[in-house]
Amino acid sequence: MASVNDIRATFLEYFKDNGHQVVDSSPLVPQNDPTLMFTNAGMVQFKNLFTGLETRDYVRAATSQKCVRAGGKHNDLENVGYTARHHTFFEMLGNFSFGDYFKENAIELAWNLITREYGLDASKLLVTVYHEDDEAADLWKKIAGLNDDRIIRIATSDNFWAMGDTGPCGPCSEIFYDHGDHIPGGPPGSPDEDGDRFIEIWNLVFMQFEQTANERINLPKPSIDTGMGLERIAAVLQGKHDNYDIDLMRALIQASAEAANVAADGDHNVSHRVVADHLRASSFLIADGVLPSNEGRGYVLRRIMRRAMRHLHQMGCQDPTMWRLVPALVAEMGGHYPELGRAQALITETLKLEEGRFKETLGRGLRILNDEVAGKAAGGVLDGKTAFKLYDTYGFPLDLTQDFMRGYEWDVDLDGFNSAMEAQKAAARKAWSGSGDAATETIWLDLGQQLGATEFLGYSTDTAEGQVTALVRDGAAIASAAAGEDVQIITNQTPFYAESGGQVGDTGVISWADGAADVADTFKTPMGMFVHRATITKGSLDVGNDVRLDIDVARRLRLRANHSATHLLHEALREVLGEHVAQKGSMVGPDRLRFDFSHPKAMTEDELARVQAIVNSRVQMNSDVSTRIMTPEAAIELGALALFGEKYGDEVRVVQMGGETDIKGRSAWSVELCGGTHVNRTGDISILKVIGESAVAGGVRRIEAVTQAGAVEWIEHRERILSHTAELLKIAPEQLADRVAKLLEDNKRAERDITMMRRKLAAGGDAGGAGSEQINGVNFVGRLMEDTPARELKSMADEMKQGLENAVICLVATDSGKASIVVAVTDDLVDAKNAVDLVRVGSAALGGGGGGGRPDMAQAGGPNADDAGAALKAVAAAL
Repeated sequence: MASVNDIRATFLEYFKDNGHQVVDSSPLVPQNDPTLMFTNAGMVQFKNLFTGLETRDYVRAATSQKCVRAGGKHNDLENVGYTARHHTFFEMLGNFSFGDYFKENAIELAWNLITREYGLDASKLLVTVYHEDDEAADLWKKIAGLNDDRIIRIATSDNFWAMGDTGPCGPCSEIFYDHGDHIPGGPPGSPDEDGDRFIEIWNLVFMQFEQTANERINLPKPSIDTGMGLERIAAVLQGKHDNYDIDLMRALIQASAEAANVAADGDHNVSHRVVADHLRASSFLIADGVLPSNEGRGYVLRRIMRRAMRHLHQMGCQDPTMWRLVPALVAEMGGHYPELGRAQALITETLKLEEGRFKETLGRGLRILNDEVAGKAAGGVLDGKTAFKLYDTYGFPLDLTQDFMRGYEWDVDLDGFNSAMEAQKAAARKAWSGSGDAATETIWLDLGQQLGATEFLGYSTDTAEGQVTALVRDGAAIASAAAGEDVQIITNQTPFYAESGGQVGDTGVISWADGAADVADTFKTPMGMFVHRATITKGSLDVGNDVRLDIDVARRLRLRANHSATHLLHEALREVLGEHVAQKGSMVGPDRLRFDFSHPKAMTEDELARVQAIVNSRVQMNSDVSTRIMTPEAAIELGALALFGEKYGDEVRVVQMGGETDIKGRSAWSVELCGGTHVNRTGDISILKVIGESAVAGGVRRIEAVTQAGAVEWIEHRERILSHTAELLKIAPEQLADRVAKLLEDNKRAERDITMMRRKLAAGGDAGGAGSEQINGVNFVGRLMEDTPARELKSMADEMKQGLENAVICLVATDSGKASIVVAVTDDLVDAKNAVDLVRVGSAALGGGGGGGRPDMAQAGGPNADDAGAALKAVAAAL
């Protein structure tokens, strides 16, 4: 018996041999279709090829596509486990032609695969065609030898596919397998077609038309899109009527039975089926970046996870159990989907964390619901207020309440639930007291309640397609914005990182069919909406427009390097300075980074050099950088560093750098709680250069640094300065330090010589010499000193006092446009003349105010160097 893995491999190998490019499955989160919550068909990743918006280097493709149908119109959740073929997660095998082959080749390829490669009995196969598609009917007769009673014409839309109201479309042809008359049901198109005897296994879509607003025209290059459910064809090939009996699903059901210690095929068979299906959906969604939350995709994931967890609870599992099944899933599917193995730790931890939290929620909720139905007859209605209380206070999802009450044949008052929800929103709006402009704060609250949080895609992609959900200008929502206008743009999903955690917001371009907008910044509201500050540069933008969002990739790469560098810097500081070092703030920009940390004193040159060397050694190791999701408590226990004073939710993102276990027993050298964007490997940082260390506040220091090209540019700039300086001195750059030291010593020696010369000049005259005179019996010695520092005047005056009697000395110096004055009085004259009084007279002449000192020596200054001579005369006149 061929296994599921064998059947998948045969399909892909067959089409590879027939000239098709085997393309990997795209992620479950669509990157190019904002209208879809999850990838739900094989053609999703090729949508732009079918519409002509994109071309690739192949015209034939084959895939095994991961699909999830659990939200929107494709919602199979409530049926999963109870029917033979409903799944939330399934694989879609498909082959595609983009303007290459058409109906004849598609039918021939399909028929040969299922009858020759897979060996199905042709007598058990029949097909449907669109009732007007005579060409397809004739080809089935020609290629497969089918007669008219095995070619069923269908007139409904079931056999005519369209991408939308306009765009590519065309007829379908479906292949059915007849399980035999022992199973109830009629062929497609018959009154009892809903039975299980005839099962569709493959759908061939012939895209041959273009639907415009007014007419349907033939496409110049028609295309092919086919889809065959892997689980369905596996059931047929393995002789099973139920998808849950194929080898893959039985392995997961058996793992569930062993973990729960409950028989696989007993009273709890449905529960095991639910767990097996939901394990696949949950694990693949987590591997593709979706995490449980109360909004959008995360909420759908949480519903899937908790539905499985409720069934585990019903089977008596008291402790978290679902995470124990992950190894079985990886063993079955990890070979073809290596992302499962790479994300195994994340999947395991997310499931374990969610189930632990759900156990508490479930216990509280079930007690309330049991009290409601106790002693009451079937057919009742649970009031909406109680259902909302369960949702709002206890985190009990509405669909879980409905599922529980269905078991008692009760309904839930949905109108009452919705009324209670609206009342809560109104109360929150009334109580809102945000900071800043009231109108602006209110609009973010209103839009947040209306639209919910933005889906951030930027951890895994730099570009995405989205839909404009709101436009805001001057604190008010607007319907459209025209070229030249500044506007704030909100989309349902975005790759733009919003400023937080010290990292600045992304910039880039938002474009649409006939227009574009430059995004200058991105920020996040308290309710999780990402807001793009933009200027419309072309065309006009309306709410509801589909847009393409492209971040400035080069800028983001620099931001990622700088942000990761702060983590390495933090750990290096703790290693060099001690465990007291804690982050006090940071700024991560595209050109440089700034890191504030606790430390009582300035770092020494040696400490800075050691920190820089440690960071760069970690960069050169090119270690892996990974992220994990866990509770804050688990993260701290792991050794993660948290930002003091930061508020964290129930789940945190942990960034780890360096895979080896360190001396502290941690699983990585650097482990921090962080929601920012980071490099994939430490080597992507290239180099870190510390360019400054300074004080910010008492006990807080700041390091500034650059990385990548910024570090290289900084180093090259300094090298140019060194080279230019060396050229000026006519020496080699390596001789600069010695030469500068010698020049400094020579300069000091020259300054000493100049000072001695000034002193000799100042003392060159005696009481009767040049610049000296007798005034009222006092020997007055006055000197005017040009280009003389003020600090030298007192020592000069002291030397001049030696050998003088009954004398007053006045020295006025000019330097850099300013003047200084010193007055000295010999000891024998101090009782009669006061140096302080005299210096103030001279200071006034210089435009200064006051002066001070002792009775025998005083100093002052003034801004008017040109009046130095007048100051000397003023002091002389005061005698």
